[in-house]
Amino acid sequence: MTVHEALVALGVQENTLSHTEKAQLDQDGYLPLYNILTAAQRDAMNQRLAELLAEEGSEAGKEVHQEGGTDRLSNLVNKSSLFDVCFTHPRLLAGIAHVLQGDLKLSSLNFRAALPGHGLQGLHADWGSAVAPDAYQVCNSIWLLDDFTTENGATRVVPGSHRSGTLPHEVMAHPADSHPDEVILTAPAGTVVIFNSHTWHGGTQNRTDTPRRALHSYFTRRHHAQQLDQQKHVYPETLPRLSEAAKYILDLC
Repeated sequence: MTVHEALVALGVQENTLSHTEKAQLDQDGYLPLYNILTAAQRDAMNQRLAELLAEEGSEAGKEVHQEGGTDRLSNLVNKSSLFDVCFTHPRLLAGIAHVLQGDLKLSSLNFRAALPGHGLQGLHADWGSAVAPDAYQVCNSIWLLDDFTTENGATRVVPGSHRSGTLPHEVMAHPADSHPDEVILTAPAGTVVIFNSHTWHGGTQNRTDTPRRALHSYFTRRHHAQQLDQQKHVYPETLPRLSEAAKYILDLC
């Protein structure tokens, strides 16, 4: 199987994203896709995530990353079929494939909730060096399980920064500061935001009294190591539910 064959099997066509959507992703470095998750899907996901947080306790997120002031979970491919949509939805995959020129696999599928009073991150890119346009190596997506607002720790991005040839720490004395061009990604729950991971971004402080919850399905080009090695971590009981195309996206075949 090839990436193209896997994408076609999962419903991705040339027109799955419009020309306008692709142009926005190229220009700004991010693209909101509205109404991807239904209320029923979000409720089921949030219930399962709460169960996992209770079950895993202080070990939660350790497969990839733990972060003070947040709830984290990792290795979600193995923890419920509810999360399969995060690496098989055709509109998602069309956007990721557009950024990575059809050369992709899932790197990790994680959960992050900014807790009240926390969540602020310095602006950063998810790659160690700046790259030339059209040489992008990684692409991420945020699955909004709550409304993202200016008050609850929504992600901020600097539009066009993926084309700047620089990283935030190279030009900003304090990347945690506000950037004059930053945009707060406010959108209703159920939205998925695809963003070129070379675009400068970071969480903001949650100034409400409830967690702000989101999933992140993160993709890389196929020759790079995954953030979480799916072949090493896959559970035997996970494999039967996955199509051959889904396995290919996970680099399991």
